[in-house]
Amino acid sequence: MIKPEVVADHNQKQAPTLEADYAALGEKLARRGVDIEQLTRAADTFAVALPSWGVGTGGTRFARFPGPGEPRNIFEKLDDCSVIHQLSQATPTVSLHIPWDRPDDPKALLEYAQARNLAFDAMNSNTFQDQADQAYSYKYGSLTHTSEAVRQQAIEHNVEVVELGKKLGSKALTVWIGDGSNFPGQQHFRNSFAHYLDSARAIYDALPDDWNMLLEHKMFEPAFYSTVIQDWGSSYLAARETGERCLSLVDLGHHAPNVNIEMIVSRLAQFGKLGGFHFNDSKYGDDDLDSGSIDPYQLFLVFNELVDIQQADSAFAPFYMLDQSHNVTDPIESLMYSAAEVQRAFVKALLVDREALLGYQNSSDPLMAQATLKQAFNLDVEPVLQMARQRAGGAIDPIAAYRASEYRQSVARDRPQSGQSGSGIV
Repeated sequence: MIKPEVVADHNQKQAPTLEADYAALGEKLARRGVDIEQLTRAADTFAVALPSWGVGTGGTRFARFPGPGEPRNIFEKLDDCSVIHQLSQATPTVSLHIPWDRPDDPKALLEYAQARNLAFDAMNSNTFQDQADQAYSYKYGSLTHTSEAVRQQAIEHNVEVVELGKKLGSKALTVWIGDGSNFPGQQHFRNSFAHYLDSARAIYDALPDDWNMLLEHKMFEPAFYSTVIQDWGSSYLAARETGERCLSLVDLGHHAPNVNIEMIVSRLAQFGKLGGFHFNDSKYGDDDLDSGSIDPYQLFLVFNELVDIQQADSAFAPFYMLDQSHNVTDPIESLMYSAAEVQRAFVKALLVDREALLGYQNSSDPLMAQATLKQAFNLDVEPVLQMARQRAGGAIDPIAAYRASEYRQSVARDRPQSGQSGSGIV
């Protein structure tokens, strides 16, 4: 981790400006009837999980450009994740991907994480890649394969991931498959979905009673003609047919252009099937760009729905995780930036005057309804985020503090490039 004195020195230099900005914002919010201290306390409660694979450099179908000091194993990934949380104070959990992150000694891994103030979020299975020790290939599918033996192999892998997660203190399993077809006629649509349902039920039956199962959908890729779980409708149907604790997971980059994601959020929540989110941003497809880098307003609109749901149901607690591929940036910087952007959208959503908004909706006043949302979105809440970080022991400006620490240069000396990705993706 970064030396505390580096963070303290950084904060000392930034503190006078923050105090002035915070006081000014507090006065402005007070005129709206909002207590800035209450808002800051709410910001401090927000948390989003880090993806273990996200701290490695990603790539495309064409190339990958390794960065200095990439983590070479799960322990080094946790080191990087601990730095992100130390500075941002918004990322206390890590989501593992198995077999990329399979430990030889789960107890040792748990103790290593706890020593770095980290815990484990949802576990992720992998049946979209072939592994060296598996008997059957997933080239033509996994949980939906025409072969019962292949399906059983994929089911057993998911059960193995659950057993590992139990040892690490996780409470959820995320299932994403790349199953589908590339040519018309290649796959029997109804049969493949039936196979998926049977496989999902078998996995669900192996879950502990206090676990959730999260089904992730994706519009396309790697199957370019048809995808078995291609949209929220298929995900919802599968979750409904599988069990009460089987829920739908929404990845913000897994939708067709112009899809109204915030309405999908509302629909799934209305029927008790919204389980969680993978945050990123998208321009043309599943680009996995940094959260908030393309359309921060859409991110805000998603949180507008989430806050509305949470205020109506205090038990509503979806799993939040960043899911990004960092091809040209330092992954640590991108993840800190993204965590702040997601937290920012949450805080702004708390500022929406819901009584006024409902009044405009009921009186069919679309201009004032959208103006009410924009009033919250357009407010700069950066001082609230900075103050929440500082009070929690983080950095007022995480990226500036990170660069001043020279952490990347330090780990680069200890982690010679292996030519392999710490992300596990490419």
